[in-house]
Amino acid sequence: MKAIAYIVQMEIAGDTAMWTRPDTGDSPVSYPAPTYSAVKAIFESVLWGPAIEIIPLKAEICAPVQFHNYYTNYGGPLRKTTTIKGGDSYQLCATVLIDVCYRLYAEIVPYKIKDKLPLAAKIWDNATTSPGHAYQEIFTRRLKRGQCFSVPCLGWREFTPSYFGEFRDGTHVMSDMETTVIPSMLRQVFSKGYQSEVAYLYDTDVEITGGVLTYWKGEKPC
Repeated sequence: MKAIAYIVQMEIAGDTAMWTRPDTGDSPVSYPAPTYSAVKAIFESVLWGPAIEIIPLKAEICAPVQFHNYYTNYGGPLRKTTTIKGGDSYQLCATVLIDVCYRLYAEIVPYKIKDKLPLAAKIWDNATTSPGHAYQEIFTRRLKRGQCFSVPCLGWREFTPSYFGEFRDGTHVMSDMETTVIPSMLRQVFSKGYQSEVAYLYDTDVEITGGVLTYWKGEKPC
């Protein structure tokens, strides 16, 4: 029997966003729209639960795509060993997006691989007749109240949103936006789900049409 999918949706906006293209190296450049895994993480930041799976459906671009040069002093773990030992940082240059706004959609289905669930999640899953429906209801309540499991971010942690919540009446999709084709777009890093090993997955020839990026369910056929 096919599991029933429950739809959740939200709006998120902010001053700066970074949906990193992994092919751009140490001077990273953003994709023009959020990746599948980024949208998944934004929904999970409002309400995360191992007993369900969030499947992003689409992202609607609701503000003009504007690229901007961004500079910061990087002091993270990707520095050279000698730089870390010396307590030094280096200047990182990135090409980010500014003044962004998106409407995001996803569906919720029960997580299929039950043996990897922690005990508390198994108990909740067994006691809940419809985990997807329960998640949808709890997610909607939390979104209305502005609650979150962790603070949502627009790609990088320092890029926090100026707004996240229900759809606003004044927000409109950029339907007159020119069609953009992204030859290769990172889909997921942990593509095999909860507690899985790193397994990079990419989508090819991804189209943004009428301001809408629709994510494929599963791998896109070649």
